Amino acid sequence: MSKLSKKLLAEGLGTFILVFFGCGSAVFMGDQIGMLGISLAFGLSIVAVAYSLGAISGAHLNPAVSLGMVAAGRMPMHEAWGYIGAQVAGAVVASAVLWVIASGQPEYSIAADGLGQNGYGADYLGGYSVGAAFVFETVATFLFVTVILGATQAASPGALAGLAIGLTLAAIHMVGINITGVSVNPARSLGPALFVGGTALAELWLFVVAPVLGGLAAGALFAAGWTSADERPADMVKAQPDIA
Repeated sequence: MSKLSKKLLAEGLGTFILVFFGCGSAVFMGDQIGMLGISLAFGLSIVAVAYSLGAISGAHLNPAVSLGMVAAGRMPMHEAWGYIGAQVAGAVVASAVLWVIASGQPEYSIAADGLGQNGYGADYLGGYSVGAAFVFETVATFLFVTVILGATQAASPGALAGLAIGLTLAAIHMVGINITGVSVNPARSLGPALFVGGTALAELWLFVVAPVLGGLAAGALFAAGWTSADERPADMVKAQPDIA
């Protein structure tokens, strides 16, 4: 198996883990563990993947992260496209598996119970407007990718990067689940929306556009020299793997 194939397999599997545990916690245990438990499920899944698969692909698990890496000069665009394809595939397969399992419960209805899809508006959780949802997703993704880029730079303690990133994602969920269900990840949103359809699919645009904008903004910040030259050497990718 080629090095690129290993990276893409790791990205697909890692994104599968993220969606399976994160969205699965909402589908199967949401009433028991509440929003705090769901937040921790998303964050801990990132920690698990970062330390198990991060050495292979960097564990981006998120198109917004991969595009942020491109904007920061840490990844070529042609490789990012492969990562994004693998991430989307992993999220779709994970959502399909969740649907199959959930359908084993006689009272389950995908239309009524969903698959942990994102949303906004009067009929979704806190009833926040499309404007509020867009601002939250853009800002939250910017902060998330900023933490990722900062935690994985050469001057940072690499052994703690996965923990810092996972806890940041958990904190973002603690703030935003009631607003949008928290995406900050187009692949995570696309997977469930494809199966739920309807409103989830109609609103998907926001969970693609806003995270991408936030990720690109964070990458541009680092590309503009926000960190010093000593902290951001030219061979940073080799010196410190990107983990997300």
